[in-house]
Amino acid sequence: MGGDFYKVWGAALVAMTVALAIGISINEVTHAEHPEIKAYLVEVPNNGSQQVAAVPAAPVIEPIAPLLAAADAASGEKAFKRCATCHTFEKGGPNKVGPNLYNVVGGGKGTISGFAYSDALTAMGGDWSYADLNAFLAKPKDFLPGTKMTFAGVKKAQDRANIVAFLRQYADTPFPLPTQ
Repeated sequence: MGGDFYKVWGAALVAMTVALAIGISINEVTHAEHPEIKAYLVEVPNNGSQQVAAVPAAPVIEPIAPLLAAADAASGEKAFKRCATCHTFEKGGPNKVGPNLYNVVGGGKGTISGFAYSDALTAMGGDWSYADLNAFLAKPKDFLPGTKMTFAGVKKAQDRANIVAFLRQYADTPFPLPTQ
């Protein structure tokens, strides 16, 4: 019995060593080299001045302005349900984890009283344009580094347009739709 055990154990060790060697060999053969910096290199003629470093390409966000004319507020209400955990939208509604969004479309950034906005948002100032809302809804942390909002974002442009169309209704005077 003792000799058979060692034979089986030895065979298992040899099989595992062979499998490991095959795995390492396959990994070495198929391993692709990845660039150290993930960016597009912009070639600039050298006229004796400073070298220009590669800048990572900014993500392209599909504009929602063309989609707003046909946006569906009812679909926006359904899509807004993921936002309703943190936000209300009724006039005089309470702030939750996020501020009340009544009059947000075209309204001032960081102006709802009684809500503690991030320093990044209060420093930004200005009003919420359709383009700003689109970029913020797409990925808040990319639009506004330093925001307190932890939401990952809304990927589909049509969903963002529908949410904005839904929120646009909740204002004393709805913000005018873009002409283009």
